[in-house]
Amino acid sequence: MKLRSALPALLFASGVFAFPAAAQAPTAPSSAAPDKVLRMFLSTSETGLDPAAASDIATLSLLENIFDPLLRYDYLARPVKLRPNTTTQMPEVSPDGRTYTFHLRPGIHFTDDPAFKGNKREMTAQDYVYSIKRLYDPTLKSPWSYMFDGKIEGDEALKKNFDIDTPVSGLQAPDRHTLRIRLKEPDNNFLFYMATPASGVVAREVIEAYPGQAGNHPIGTGPFLVKEWKRSDRIVLQANPYSTAVFHATPGADPEAQAIAKSLEGKRLPRVDRVEVKIAEEFQGRMLGFLNGEYDYLEQVPESMTDMVIRDGALKPELQARGMQLSRFPVLQTYYMWMNMNDPVLGGYTKDRIALRRAISLAYNSAEDIALLKKGFAIKAESPLPPNVLGYDPDYRSPVPYDPALANALLDRHGYGKRDAEGFRTAPDGKPLTLAMHSEATVGGRLRDELWRKCLNAIGLRVVFKSDKKTEIIKASRLGKVTMFESNWIADFPDGDNFYQLLYGPNAGRANYARFNLPAYNERYEQARALADGPARQKLYFEMNQLIHAYNPWVPLTHVLSADIRQPWLKNYKRHPVEFTNWRYLDVDVAQRARSSRQRP
Repeated sequence: MKLRSALPALLFASGVFAFPAAAQAPTAPSSAAPDKVLRMFLSTSETGLDPAAASDIATLSLLENIFDPLLRYDYLARPVKLRPNTTTQMPEVSPDGRTYTFHLRPGIHFTDDPAFKGNKREMTAQDYVYSIKRLYDPTLKSPWSYMFDGKIEGDEALKKNFDIDTPVSGLQAPDRHTLRIRLKEPDNNFLFYMATPASGVVAREVIEAYPGQAGNHPIGTGPFLVKEWKRSDRIVLQANPYSTAVFHATPGADPEAQAIAKSLEGKRLPRVDRVEVKIAEEFQGRMLGFLNGEYDYLEQVPESMTDMVIRDGALKPELQARGMQLSRFPVLQTYYMWMNMNDPVLGGYTKDRIALRRAISLAYNSAEDIALLKKGFAIKAESPLPPNVLGYDPDYRSPVPYDPALANALLDRHGYGKRDAEGFRTAPDGKPLTLAMHSEATVGGRLRDELWRKCLNAIGLRVVFKSDKKTEIIKASRLGKVTMFESNWIADFPDGDNFYQLLYGPNAGRANYARFNLPAYNERYEQARALADGPARQKLYFEMNQLIHAYNPWVPLTHVLSADIRQPWLKNYKRHPVEFTNWRYLDVDVAQRARSSRQRP
């Protein structure tokens, strides 16, 4: 008994987590076909699997398969649109655009956990009330609180002295399967928020059974449950035996989408029995793993590995002969280098600091970045918005071009004209000037370090690089302990608001890593947030772009054109512009995979 009781503590200490056995469907006969296993990787380590707390792509990719938001995106609709997930239909919306009534599908259950004391636990509307309230909990410091904070009628009661049981007039469950949310003002993006992993439903019993450890006990109602989890190494998701999800979609005129719709319509999700996920941080390991058949698809071929698989813009003939398929995908993603506006070296709003940041922006060689590092699979970012996001202006051009001569002149004029013995510029007060940029400890990170070193040295600026795992850099960024870092943002929802909020002052310490806090920008952002897409909002976005380029908290870098490759045995694959994964829809031809394995050189 002592050994048995000590086992959970030992597993927790070693980063290996064991989960209670889920209720199983009837056992198949021994002659049944082998399990369908989807083999995947994540490019960075996951963090805790708590939908209220996680914000990195690796963890969000897992969360959207474990937890259920009220709505999801239609897998095949282009342009994207939302559809019911745990609801019977899209919500009823009041004439004033402030009240949303959601009717939940009865019979949706959480996966098993000791917190339920052996009972099969149905998900209810009150669970969504609880899950949304959790985002306000100051101890969680949720990066997603901005989606609801100050927007739900009566939510100020949660901020005075947070208590999860505090009644909120705009967040009600009139009955077991009805959720009613009333906003203070109409919000054009509200339904997009209800399709994010952060709004996935959790059970109060589970959260309270493991104080401060909710991220280690991911119990949801989604298409998969966590079967095995070895931290930063391997995660196994198993098909949720309680899943009641059924496929419906709107394919439009695209033949590929129509074929997927025909194959999946009306079928229960997910289609595979298991998803085996490895953490593969090194580009070469991912690529070699894919070519060896260890992974079923590879999204966004790493920049440094492009020549291994692509020649003259097409998949190499030997890979085509193996049945692999290449597709190009315009990701709703912006790469940018942000600078900490509170940093003692380059932060602040004085003319000399603005000049320093603008010179850094002028020194960035986007053409070299795209041609040499991204192998042509990108376009220059003129603003925070990528193409195909509502509010994107294809005619907008940044007033801060690549111009190292102008950068040098600007620095000379604003007090950075003196040089040290090595030829590097000193600060206006004559003290040594060294910029510190964080970077990922990967091959790609080192290549980007060299590009930045070349660009900054060309204008006389000394820079040192601090390499670490991205998850650690993000943690430090939220605390304001990072000076400069090259990051990227993938749309949580396809609207410009999702990108411009990254520079909104009140979001400092959350998504606003630059800690930019300019009243003129904040005012315009708040005005734009209240408007639907159209000329009035477009004018505000133009003015916000101009302010970004005037103060330079960011250097907008690129928007990626992703090169995606999939194996011949993978079925129903179509990349979605917003959702991180499509695992619940994918199928695997086990026999074809086995044949390909035997034929592989």
